[in-house]
Amino acid sequence: MDLGVLARQHRLAITLLTRGWSRFDDLVRETGLPRRSVEELLAELGEDVERSGSALRLRPGSAGQWADHAGHPAAPPPDLEARIAEHLADVPPPLPALDHVQATADTVLRRALWLDEHYDLGRVKIVFVGDHDLTSLAVRELRADADLAVVDLDDRVLAHIDRRSESTIRTVHADLRFGLPRAVSGTADIVFSDPPYTPEGMALFASRAVECLSEPVRGRVLLAYGYSRRHPTLGHQTQKALLNLGLAFEAIVPGFNRYHGAQAIGSTADLYVCQPTPRARRKTKNPQAIYTHGPSSVEAGKTTESREALAAFTALAGEGGRTVTVAGPDWTKPATAEQGTAVALDLTGDPGPWLCRALLAVNAERVAALVPNAHPDLADAASQTALIELVAPKYKLRLLRSTPDNKHAVVVADRVETVSAASQVWTRAHARLGNVWPDAPAGLADLRLIDLPRHRIVEVLRLLTANRSISD
Repeated sequence: MDLGVLARQHRLAITLLTRGWSRFDDLVRETGLPRRSVEELLAELGEDVERSGSALRLRPGSAGQWADHAGHPAAPPPDLEARIAEHLADVPPPLPALDHVQATADTVLRRALWLDEHYDLGRVKIVFVGDHDLTSLAVRELRADADLAVVDLDDRVLAHIDRRSESTIRTVHADLRFGLPRAVSGTADIVFSDPPYTPEGMALFASRAVECLSEPVRGRVLLAYGYSRRHPTLGHQTQKALLNLGLAFEAIVPGFNRYHGAQAIGSTADLYVCQPTPRARRKTKNPQAIYTHGPSSVEAGKTTESREALAAFTALAGEGGRTVTVAGPDWTKPATAEQGTAVALDLTGDPGPWLCRALLAVNAERVAALVPNAHPDLADAASQTALIELVAPKYKLRLLRSTPDNKHAVVVADRVETVSAASQVWTRAHARLGNVWPDAPAGLADLRLIDLPRHRIVEVLRLLTANRSISD
């Protein structure tokens, strides 16, 4: 019997029937299940249901076979809060450009307990769309049998979750502005997210959450959202954006989330429990500006200075008489340039993860990328060496700091002509790894290189270097 996200109410109905006689009306009222759902449950229980007038009960002696469906939330380990605090103690520092604000350990604990109380975490699949707060790790500590996945833009967070969960939580990299990786599309029963609190950010993350659901109408999207009570218009705009996606507010739990920071909204956010309607849909336009800070904030825009830098950079990319094709940062689709053509990538809004993936996505004689001069991959010698080694199967890099001005840098990638196991995978970064690498480990075979967290890409390179077996 598939109880889905309404498992808690079904569990309660079975518990009531196990304890003794209950009237049908009482089952509806005490469980909160619609009449039709109670009727379907009784039909599933079949001949094990005894009836006396309007009263019903499970036949004595039959309760055992339904005990699994009548299970209760897990008893939290006595040290659960301490374990959560330990996970949070060395979480990567928040990135203001991604609107990171750390939730309190008490909030993360409350989220895990609330999820376990309301949903059967041993039977449903949960995808966390962004998880700097490490709610996934709290759920893992509470329920070892939970099926969990995390999609995040921040490679540091994904590496932290992988390490702390001993790789029992599936981690997938994505910038949701460019799409949702197929590895998590249509896989979830429940999606949890604490998105950027702009209307654009909330709508985009909620839209991707709907895409994650295997059966949207039967699934749930849980969102943290807060706004200043001094500015109710902003709250209305965001709620309207969610409603326009076809989401119904099943519940709004006020003050559920507390934060270290975010004082403009009282360091507090509500919990929105949303049920997609049959008309729930993904956004057709995905805005680049979704954050409240940094180059991708809703207020940011191209300045005259940045446009001049882009023009100078494009001329640099075409050195040697190459024709130049200018492209944006979207790495979700493969791109191949014609012979004699250089691809110029405008990555001036890169928060860090775009550069290496854009180089994996584009196959060309030369790729030139314009990035912020303070880009993490250029910050020091160790970071530069790591980037050079990561793309070495495909490109040889030149790193030009303070070019064409002191706010930008240019990364020039010239194609490497050698053929190796790694180079064949690196030039087919959008293929299923199992299709281009017969010896791919089971945990990687169904994924694409482009969707892996960066530390897993490094792992793939290490394995390919050690084992050169590759398909044609």
